[in-house]
Amino acid sequence: MVLQAAPSGNIEARITSLLARMTLDEKIGQMSQSTSMKTPLSEQIKSEIRSGRWGSFLNAGSPQDRAEAQRIALKESRLGIPLLFGRDVIHGYRTIFPIPLGQSASWDPDLIEQAARIAAHEAFADGIRWTFAPMIDITRDPRWGRVAEGLGEDPYLASRLAVAMIHGFQSDSLSSTGAIAACVKHYVGYGAAEAGREYNSAWIPEGQLREVYLPPFQAASDAGVATLMPGFNALNGVPATGNLFILRKILRGEWNFKGMVVSDYTAIPEMIQHGYAANTTDAARKALLAGVDMEMVSTTYFDHLKTLVEKGVVDRRAIDAAVRNILRLKFQLGLFDQSPPVLVEPLAPEALEIAKRLATESMVLLKNDAHLLPLSKSNGKIAIIGPLADSPVDQMGTWAMDGRASDVQTPLAALREKLGDARVLYSPGLKNSRDLSRDGFKDALQKARMADVILLFLGEEQILSGEAHSRAFLDLPGAQEALVNEIAKLGRPIVTVVLAGRPLTFHETAAKSKAILFGWHPGTMGGPAIADLLFGDAVPSGKLTITFPRTVGQVPIYYAQLPTGRPASSSDLGIPLGNPVNPVGYTSKYVDVDFTPEFPFGYGLSYSDFKYSNLRVSAPRLRMGGLLTLAADVTNTGAVAADEIVQLYVHEDVASVSRPIRQLKGARRLHLRPGETVNVQFPVTTKDLAFYNQKMQLVTEPGTFHFWIAPDSVRGMEGKFIVE
Repeated sequence: MVLQAAPSGNIEARITSLLARMTLDEKIGQMSQSTSMKTPLSEQIKSEIRSGRWGSFLNAGSPQDRAEAQRIALKESRLGIPLLFGRDVIHGYRTIFPIPLGQSASWDPDLIEQAARIAAHEAFADGIRWTFAPMIDITRDPRWGRVAEGLGEDPYLASRLAVAMIHGFQSDSLSSTGAIAACVKHYVGYGAAEAGREYNSAWIPEGQLREVYLPPFQAASDAGVATLMPGFNALNGVPATGNLFILRKILRGEWNFKGMVVSDYTAIPEMIQHGYAANTTDAARKALLAGVDMEMVSTTYFDHLKTLVEKGVVDRRAIDAAVRNILRLKFQLGLFDQSPPVLVEPLAPEALEIAKRLATESMVLLKNDAHLLPLSKSNGKIAIIGPLADSPVDQMGTWAMDGRASDVQTPLAALREKLGDARVLYSPGLKNSRDLSRDGFKDALQKARMADVILLFLGEEQILSGEAHSRAFLDLPGAQEALVNEIAKLGRPIVTVVLAGRPLTFHETAAKSKAILFGWHPGTMGGPAIADLLFGDAVPSGKLTITFPRTVGQVPIYYAQLPTGRPASSSDLGIPLGNPVNPVGYTSKYVDVDFTPEFPFGYGLSYSDFKYSNLRVSAPRLRMGGLLTLAADVTNTGAVAADEIVQLYVHEDVASVSRPIRQLKGARRLHLRPGETVNVQFPVTTKDLAFYNQKMQLVTEPGTFHFWIAPDSVRGMEGKFIVE
């Protein structure tokens, strides 16, 4: 018989009724996800859908295939349980937005939410109701390829932006037209992989785990995220997929998470390679008992859970609990009620406008000597050189499954449209970012000689970042540095635009460039955004959410480091400081490179200037449970209207556990006209100042706190207050 969804009624009661009708095979089928749907649908897949073999499909089938498969599930299976179609909608569907790390540099939750909503609507129209995003792993190691998918190194900012993405994907209700279920990943510590090597183990003390890596996931849980995915990694020796501490104690126990947990791609049997499970039977048992509701792609659940239940090794109630979580999501999404198809125009004008705005806000001006930028729109020839000036696929970045190169507007195309063909001289110089051949140098140099200004488009192509694309070196790959060296000899002013999926080390290129714009992989509308920024039709406002090292040897490097007993000082800057036999000053530094980053967290320049003044505290003392306000005036002292991202940092002088030298506790994006002053206020409660003590208790301890209202993590106006 086919169970029809009632027009109203309590979801939990409907789930209970449905569970009572399901066989054990059908329940385990709901716990199984496949990628095996091909075009057109095979008779085998149709038969399996009718029998309830699969509860979900991942990245599978055309929209027409998915519609037909769903019809079969609803109309021809015994109980009419719908399928759940998931897809990696990471930073856009057809309209591709900047990579998430780039989006985070906008510090703009509202705009990021709008982008996620557009992606959800485009995916929804093609039958997708579940995305495996956002990725909210905190990482402080740019060697890790998936840094491109994350939201930076800071838990406060990542938490805010994660919630914005979740709201964008899920809308006000999962049953809303255009809403898709979000899935936060990878829980937890995946971004702390040793040596930045993909899938590697992470060793994280519990205090650091709770203060740095868990907060974005807790914020997501509190925000009602529908699903969660454990990481591939082992955390402190226990694979996340079978980790009772993080999945049972913290996620389900402390946070009371009610959503569904799905494994990562074949992560359950991979616990055998970890040395944590003896075989696939053992892996299935451990994953289920840890709280993994659905298995992605691999089949250990379907192969072994029935036997484990029949032998009494696994309690049927564990199966029912997992299936309840899956069915609840399907009811919440309204999948039991077939709705008419929704038509959404891909690449709609409003989608492209948001994509352009987000690309514009995400780009970070790292250098602008002698105010070279913005360039003149009316005078001189421009040489556009480099392998990434006209490379649509690379511009989309990692995890752009449904983006099309033909949709992408490149910098070359946008600059030609803005300036006219006569002013633009183009030569790629290299075939791609990894090209070692110098065959293209001659043409590039010839074009550069004819120009008044040279625009270099450098960086790393799409395939050099993302999953399984860790890098041991962070420099510009291929012969890009050699190309820069040759062009620099011409003596023309150089503007370097870097397109990449991670922070790169390009110190020598930076020294030869008068201006540097870091554009990340900016997506469909990256070209027009870059053109507007270079020529002053838009003003740079992005600020880094991850620290840029001077060299890979500084990694991991991040702003919220703990103080040391022998801190380095400004007098330790400058090379050489000494040598390994006779070092100068026994402080925490290097003898062969400055200890400071190339570009710090929170850093980014503008075409305007901002003055911070009139720092004040609403009260000098803050009692436990109370609130005070920290404030300052910010004035646009420049000649153009511009955005400034104002940041609040705090530090407690003395505590039972050493506290980071600075911690981000607030941020505001302001738009200021020339001469305009805005009073920026940050409310702070004692809860905002809490940390985990040596007993793993969340406490706020009395003491003196310093704070900075600042343009980045190394500058700012400093004040203090006392918590009593």
